[in-house]
Amino acid sequence: MSSSFSLKIITEYETVNTWLAGLEKHWGGDPINDDPSRLPTLEEFCVTNAVDPDTIIKECKRTNKAGDPRISVKGRKKYSDLIDLFQGNSEGTKIEKAKRGNIVRSFLIHNAILLSPGAVKGDEK
Repeated sequence: MSSSFSLKIITEYETVNTWLAGLEKHWGGDPINDDPSRLPTLEEFCVTNAVDPDTIIKECKRTNKAGDPRISVKGRKKYSDLIDLFQGNSEGTKIEKAKRGNIVRSFLIHNAILLSPGAVKGDEK
């Protein structure tokens, strides 16, 4: 990780606002106050990987030869693996770790990058 990396205020990113709007539309309520760990968890993921939220989504998309938008398999795999690593390195029980990974997965999903939920391995505590 680069020591010079820094983020703007997390809610200043377009993709973060897309995520929050999607959560509000899907679940109702106030996604920031309903789960106060959402934004700090996404921010921690971004800082850990020295990448801002908008860049994450940009790297998960591509345009095909016909000019149609597509999901980048390479980008999606990269972030799926980084989320698994982030989840595995998180503190807490296996449920708490899974929640942290799923928060970041939710960010990608609500920005049209489909991912499967992370598996909780039997040997995780």
